[in-house]
Formats: sequence, structure tokens, C-alpha cells
Amino acid sequence: MPKFRFEAVNQKGEPFSGNVEAADASAATSLIREKGLIPTNVTPADGGGAGKSAKGKPGAKGAGKGKAKAAGSGKNKDIAMPAFMQKVKAKELMAFTRQLATLVNAGLPLVRGLKVLGRQEKNPMLKKAVSEMTDAIESGSNFAEALVQHPRIFDKLFVNMVKAGEVGGVLDKVLLSLAEFMEKIEKIKNKVKGAMVYPIVVLTLAGGILAFLMVFIIPKFEEIFEDVMQGAPLPWLTNQVVALSRNFITIGPLIIGLIFLMSVGMKMARKTDKGAYTLDYMKLHMPLFGTLFMKGAIARFTRTLGELMDSGVPVLQALTIVGETSGNAVVEQAVHVVHDAVKEGENIAPTLASTNIFPPMVVSMVEVGEETGELPAMLRRIADNFDDEVDNAVAGLTSVIEPLLIVFLALIVGAIVIALFLPLIGIIDGLNTQGG
Repeated sequence: MPKFRFEAVNQKGEPFSGNVEAADASAATSLIREKGLIPTNVTPADGGGAGKSAKGKPGAKGAGKGKAKAAGSGKNKDIAMPAFMQKVKAKELMAFTRQLATLVNAGLPLVRGLKVLGRQEKNPMLKKAVSEMTDAIESGSNFAEALVQHPRIFDKLFVNMVKAGEVGGVLDKVLLSLAEFMEKIEKIKNKVKGAMVYPIVVLTLAGGILAFLMVFIIPKFEEIFEDVMQGAPLPWLTNQVVALSRNFITIGPLIIGLIFLMSVGMKMARKTDKGAYTLDYMKLHMPLFGTLFMKGAIARFTRTLGELMDSGVPVLQALTIVGETSGNAVVEQAVHVVHDAVKEGENIAPTLASTNIFPPMVVSMVEVGEETGELPAMLRRIADNFDDEVDNAVAGLTSVIEPLLIVFLALIVGAIVIALFLPLIGIIDGLNTQGG
């Protein structure tokens, strides 16, 4: 089995280096993390040389040089990537947040923890942000103020939860809650996207097959019909298919252009309040998928509000943040209504009911949470329940969509095949009649 040379730090920030046997670099990284270490560099071992004593002391000077070389190569990658193309994926941000929570929980100072994570970070955008945040904190800013300087990476939800964690002295717990929150939200998003992928892929393939038939196959059959039929009229269905094939070269680009214009128009409309509301309303009420989108939106709303309130963020501020990070204009408007009502001294539950968006079950559970003083826990329970409902909805959609798409494709392909063979059947019948 291959050997890998690694450099890592423990939860106290102390350096370690050595060798580990694994199938690949990813497996080696997992083994290192299982030992309670945070890997900063994992490379194939050259000759399997020793670099760490049994007690886990740092290796020889060669290891330091290797580390410097690795850092240099990472720097070159940063330069090669244009700034406008750099992006921090949700998975990378989750890993960073969870690791920082682990280091802070172990008693490591925040600045030192950021430096440790900055050295091992591979994403150039996040690496630069961590370095700048470290400098800002060392200059006297708090963590939340440093996060605000990087809105492309850390949204208002992240910043305000960190701010609440710093004020309450529970930053490690808040960071851990943030990591778990992002994992659950990303899981829901992936499930909703997954439900959309199957029909999109199938319809795209169907469109490609249809275009191939129209451009290459049907014209060949048309030539055969002209030679064999000798002016005899073609069946109605065959005429329609042949006419569609003749016009396809003209119609095809028009259809593609129309789809492109609709896409651009929807993007422009989404930049306006009325357009975004209309599009999101249609999204929540579309056939088959509307229920799925609605349940996902409710799960996101309740989980976000519960996490913010549990972290100590005031309810009015939490509602403002939830509205801005809801990802749906319809839900955002409803949350604004709730915010204004709570500001006037009303409870959340009756106002939620008045929006006609949230199901009675959600309203009832929020009402119970307010009466018992355990609203954050109740909100998370609602979110968990709707997570399960999203799972069930995805499974149900898959079972419904698959046969519908099969029937749809069968009708299209079957109609084309029948249209092409009807003249041939007529020719064969004519030959049999002449032969008889």
C-alpha cells in the first residue's frame, strides 16, 4: 500500500509530521484526522523516509523545506486563478467552520486557530480572507467585524451568529452550530436539486434525439418516399412529421433563441421586487415540484430562525436576517409581515397564520413554542420534520416522474416511427395486391 508523508497540527496547534499508509491521499487525510490531527500537507512519501519519532515530534529540516515548497506551489495556483472566478464552495466553508470550532473549543486562541487553518487552506479566496481576518483581529477588531469585510464568503446569518457567540462567550458552540446548520441546509438544497436533475437530463436527451431524427434521419426517408411513392399522397401523420423536419432548421434556432430570451428576461425580472415575487410565487405553486420547493423553504426558514434565536440573537434582528437569507421573495415578504407585527407587540404564531403561506401544523407548533418558552427548540423540530417530508417528497416525485417521462418519450418516438413506416406499409400492401 502507498505511503504518504504528512504534516499536521493537533488541537493545541502543536506541529506533527510522519508517514501513513493508505490507498490514496484522500484516505490518508481521513486516517490523519481520525488521530485527532488537522493535516496541513499530505504528499506521497519518497522512499518512505521517516519524519516523525514515536512520540510525535516534528520531523527533520527536509520536512520544513517540503512544507515551504508546497506553500509556494499553492501561492502560484492563487496567482493563476483570476479573482472574479474564485469562489468558496459551501463544503469548504463548512469544513473551515467546523475545524475552527474544534480549535477554539480546545482552548486555542482565535488568532492562532485562524493561522493554523490559513496555512492548510487550499482555496485561494478563503485563504486570503483568513489571512486578512487574522490581521484585522490582531489590529483590534473582533471576529464579527473581520467577517463583515468578506460578504462574498460570510453572509449576514454567519456574521450575526458569530457576533452573538462572541458577546455570550460561546463562540465555539456557535461555530459548531453554524457548521451543522450549513450541512443540513446544503443537504436539503441538494435533495431539491436532485429531484430536478432527472427530468432535466431526460428531457435534454430527448431533445437531442429528436433533433438528430429531424435533421438526419427523416430527410433520408423523405428522399426514399419521393422515389418509391411516385407522386402518391403520403399519410397525414407522415406529412406532418416531414413538414416539421423541413422547418426544423428554421424553427430550431428560433426555439433556442426564445429559451435564451426567456432565461435573460427571468434574470432581469428577478432583479426587481415584483418580478422576484412573481417568479418565486410561480415556483412555489408549480405542478409536482411546488410542494417540494415549499417544504424546503419552510425547513430553511424555521431552522435559520431557530439557530439565530438559540445563539442569542434578538428576535427582531433574527427575523430581519431570516428574511434576507430566505432565498425566496414570497417567504421574505411573509417574514417582513411577521417582523412588523412582532415589533408592534404581537406573537409570531398568529401572524404566520395570517400570511397564508405556512401550514397550520407549523403555526400550531410555533404557538406551543412561544407558550412554553422553547421556541428555538420547537423551530428546529419543525425543520427536522420538514427535512423528512422533503425526503419523502423527492421519493414520491421520482416514482411519479419516471413513468410520465417514459410515456412521453414513447409517444414522441412512437409517433415518428409510425409516421415513417406508414408509407412503407402502404407500398408493401400495393405490391401484394399487384402480385395477387
